[in-house]
Amino acid sequence: MNFELFIAKRIIGSKAYKSSVSAPIIKIGIAAIAIGIIVMLIAIATGLGLQQKIRDKVVAFNGHIEITNFDTNASDESQVPISKDQDFYPEFNSVEGVTHIQAVATKFAVIRTETDFEGVVVKGVGADYKWDYFKEFLVEGRLPDFTGKRNEEILISSYLANRLGFNVGDKFQTLFGENLERPPRIINYEIVGIYNSGFQELDEKFCIADIRHIQRLNKWKAEEIGSFEVFVDDFSELDEIVPQVYKESGSYLNARPVNKKYYTVFEWIKIFDSNTNIIIAIMIIVAGINMITTLLVLILERTNMIGVLKALGSSNWSIRKVFLYNASYLIGLGLIWGNLIGLGLLFTQKYFKLFPLNPDTYYVSEAPVYISWDYILLLNIGTFIACLLMLMIPSIIISRISPVKAIRFD
Repeated sequence: MNFELFIAKRIIGSKAYKSSVSAPIIKIGIAAIAIGIIVMLIAIATGLGLQQKIRDKVVAFNGHIEITNFDTNASDESQVPISKDQDFYPEFNSVEGVTHIQAVATKFAVIRTETDFEGVVVKGVGADYKWDYFKEFLVEGRLPDFTGKRNEEILISSYLANRLGFNVGDKFQTLFGENLERPPRIINYEIVGIYNSGFQELDEKFCIADIRHIQRLNKWKAEEIGSFEVFVDDFSELDEIVPQVYKESGSYLNARPVNKKYYTVFEWIKIFDSNTNIIIAIMIIVAGINMITTLLVLILERTNMIGVLKALGSSNWSIRKVFLYNASYLIGLGLIWGNLIGLGLLFTQKYFKLFPLNPDTYYVSEAPVYISWDYILLLNIGTFIACLLMLMIPSIIISRISPVKAIRFD
C-alpha cells in the first residue's frame, strides 16, 4: 500500500477538510486552474483556427507553391508562357508531400457596365483546377465547368457583385487591352457563381474563368500556360518541400512558396503564436501561484498532523508527498472543470458561430476554432507538470517544521 497516497485520500475524503478554514482557498485554487485552462484552450484554438483560415484563403488563390518563369514581372498578369509539357505535370510524383498541380494563367481586364466599370484580374483555369477551397467560399450559384468546350462561364466575388449590381445569371462585357495601338478585345461573360472568401484584398481583384480565353487573347498555343500551382498535404513541411519542387522543376523555372509571395500576411499571422505563448505563460504562472498559496494554507492547517507523522518516523519527503498528492488532486479537479467548460465553449463556437469578427481586420466573419486532441492533451499534461513543479519549492517548508513545536501548534 502507498502510505502517502492513503493519507492524502483520507484528508481529501474527510468532512472536516471540506468545511475547514482552507475550503474557500481550495475552491479559489481549483477555480484558478479551471479559468487558466479555459483561457489557454480558447487562445490556442482561436489562434490556430485564425491562422489556418487565413492561410487557406491565400492558398485558394495561389496554391502552396507557384512555379513561374524567371523574369522581372512582379504583377498579377501572366506574360511569358510556360509549356505544360513538363515531367512533373500533370502528376508531381517525384516529390513526396505534393498532392496536386494545376495549370493557370492570369490577365488584367476591365468589367464594363452601362453605368460603371471595375478593373480586375481574370484567372484562367482548366479541367485540372482544384475547386475544394472555392466550394467552401461559394455563397450563390454554382462553380464553373471547364471540362468540355470553351465557354464564357465566370465566378466572381460578392464584393464585385455588390459594387457592380450583379446577380447569378447576369452577363457583362469584359475588356482586355493589349496595347494603345489596337482597340481592346471584348468577352461577354455569364456569371454562374458568386464566392466570398472574406479576404477583400483578393476578392476585389480575382475572377475565375476559362484558361482557353487567356490563351486565345495572348495568342498562345494550347499547351502554353502562365504558371503552375502546387498543393501540399502538410503546410508545416512547406519549407522542406519547396527546394525539392524547385530542383525538380528545371533550371529555367522558379518555385516560390505562398508565404514568400504574401510575406506580410504570413508574418502577421505568426504574431498569433507569440500572443498565444504569452497567454499560456501568464495563465500557468497565475494558476501556479494560486496553488502555492493553497498548498501553504493546507500545510499550515495540518501542522499538528505533520508533527505527529514526524514523531512516528516519517521522513520529510514522505510527508511532502502527502501534500503533493493532495495538490495533484486539486490540480486535476481544476483541469477537469476547465476542459469541460473550455471545450464546451469551443464546440459551441465551431458549430453555432456565436462570436463574430470584423472581416476587414481579421479576414473572417466569425472567430474560427481549430480543435485537436493532440494540443489539448499536451496542454493538460504540461499545465499539470508545471504546476506540480512549482509546488515542489514551497513544500520544502515541511522539512523546517519541528515535531515538538508542531504537535503543540494550535
